[in-house]
Amino acid sequence: MIDPRRFGRILSLGLRLRCPRCGYAPIFRGWFTLLAVCGGCGLKFEREQGYFVGAIYLNYAATVLVAVPGYFVLDYLVGLSLVPQLLLWGGFCIVFPLWFFRYSKSLWLSLDYFFDPGTREPF
Repeated sequence: MIDPRRFGRILSLGLRLRCPRCGYAPIFRGWFTLLAVCGGCGLKFEREQGYFVGAIYLNYAATVLVAVPGYFVLDYLVGLSLVPQLLLWGGFCIVFPLWFFRYSKSLWLSLDYFFDPGTREPF
């Protein structure tokens, strides 16, 4: 049974780029540099090579879920022609994944922490 309060807490920590176990330490040192372990509780962030492939899928899904409906909304409300729409959403599809990169990794780590029985809370 999924505990909605625990799931919401862990997802909230993921959106704030914090450790999903303790919530104390940030998981990134710079814009693209993921820390190896949590400074607060010692949770290992990157467990193996290719661990964050799922984060790539999250990033792609978020980009598509904004760009495709955005195209149709702008087409319906504003009536923008095809070329400006392609330029706008093409630029969006380049910039948004770069910005969302950290969040997709953090959310992936949070989801994995919630569902993986090998990383139970230490408290």
